[in-house]
Amino acid sequence: MTMMGRQNNRSESGMTLFAVMAIMAIFAVGLLAVAPSVQQEIQREKEIEAIARGEEVAEAIRQYVIFYRGTKLPNSMDDLLDGLPQGTKKRMILRASAAIDPLSEDGKWRLIKADVSTLGPFARRVQNFNGGALPGNTNPIFDRWSGMVTNSLNVEMDDDNEADDFEVVTENQPFIGVASQDKGASVIAYYGIENHSKWIFTPLFRGTGVVRTPPQILRAGPDDSGRQLY
Repeated sequence: MTMMGRQNNRSESGMTLFAVMAIMAIFAVGLLAVAPSVQQEIQREKEIEAIARGEEVAEAIRQYVIFYRGTKLPNSMDDLLDGLPQGTKKRMILRASAAIDPLSEDGKWRLIKADVSTLGPFARRVQNFNGGALPGNTNPIFDRWSGMVTNSLNVEMDDDNEADDFEVVTENQPFIGVASQDKGASVIAYYGIENHSKWIFTPLFRGTGVVRTPPQILRAGPDDSGRQLY
């Protein structure tokens, strides 16, 4: 091969390498551009799953309390996973997957006791979201707890300054609801709330259904037909 030929080959190889590097650079820039939207979509899917599971836990709590006619609350997630007596067998009221919070690092739900200081701010947000009307309970058994919270709504509360240094209890505590341990801001708004740790899943203040409206805002409250929609 002549000297001229070798030089041409080197030139062509150099141009090819330059073209490959240019394409890779463009590809990398494209990935950086879509990364935030991809991350947001992943976060949204996790939140949708967390809400679905939280709603399942709230429904399991409702069935548990009604079964025991309001005489006791579940004391741990195992109480719900064990199911309820039905003849010689057990009636399952909670799937194992729903007992795991996809937003918390250890997967454990934070147990919410029937306490005004915790439920009050959430009830106020539900009330504001529903235009000033707090949804009633479908079963009077829950009135003993919701009434206590409703009475507290007449007292001024500064929800914006609600403390984030809450105590995390995941077992051995009578509870009326669950929430995530994660304190991060959310992509989805649940009852207008955009903070994971302030989403409380409870059979209280639920009206007759849950309505989810696209594309990413979850609206919770009673619908006209009394159905639970997702």
